[in-house]
Amino acid sequence: MAATLLLIDDDAAVLEMNKKYLVSQDFKVYTASNPLLGLNIAKAKHPDLIVLDVMMPGMDGYELCSRIRQFSAIPIIFLTGKVSEDDKIKGLVTGGDDYIIKPFSLKELKARIDAQLRRAGMLTAPKTDQNTLVFGDLKIDMALHKAFYMDKDLELTNRDYDILMYFCSHPNQTITFEELGKSLFGTYSELDRRTIMVNVSRLRKKMNIDYTLYNMVETVWSKGYKFIVK
Repeated sequence: MAATLLLIDDDAAVLEMNKKYLVSQDFKVYTASNPLLGLNIAKAKHPDLIVLDVMMPGMDGYELCSRIRQFSAIPIIFLTGKVSEDDKIKGLVTGGDDYIIKPFSLKELKARIDAQLRRAGMLTAPKTDQNTLVFGDLKIDMALHKAFYMDKDLELTNRDYDILMYFCSHPNQTITFEELGKSLFGTYSELDRRTIMVNVSRLRKKMNIDYTLYNMVETVWSKGYKFIVK
C-alpha cells in the first residue's frame, strides 16, 4: 500500500513540482498552499508523513508543526532556506523529525522521506513477543515504534523513539554525546551537542508524566546521559 504524503508550501510552483515527482514514485500526495488548509487536511486525511515549508505568511512552519503535534506524532520534514543552528534546533523543538536545506534535489527529498517512513515502521512485521521491550511499567513496541507507560502512549516522534531505543540498548551505562550523536546522525562534532541536548530534553518532557519514568534518564555532567534500569 502506497504511503500518503501531505505537502504544505505557499509556493505553487514548488508544490506542483514536488507533487508530480513524488506521485511518479508511487506515493499518494495531498497538497496545501497555506497553513490552515494544511492543518485541516492533516486532521481529516491522516497522512503518513508531512513535508512542511518553514516560511509561510500568516503562520510559519514552526507554529504549524506545533499545532499538528497536538494531535499527531507522524513524521514531519521541514523545507527551508534557513541554515543557522538555531533555526534547526527550533525545528526540532517544535516537533520536526528532519530538516532539508533549499535548494535540494528531488532524489534527496525522496530519500529523506523513505528514511522517515522506515523509522516509522510502516513495513514492519506483525507484532510478536520478541517485538516488545519491558522495563517495569515502560513498554516499547518495536513493531509499532511506540512506547507506553502504564499503557499510556507517550506519543513519541521518530527522533524521540530512536533516542529511547539507544538508551534502552545501553542500560546503566554512561552514554556520551558523541556516541548518541553518531547513532542519530552518523557523524558527530561538538556543534552537535546542543542539538542532542534539545532532542533528549524533548523526550524527557514526554516522560515527565511520572517521577519514576522521568528519572530513568539521568544527566551525566559534561559527558552525556545514563538510562537507569533497576
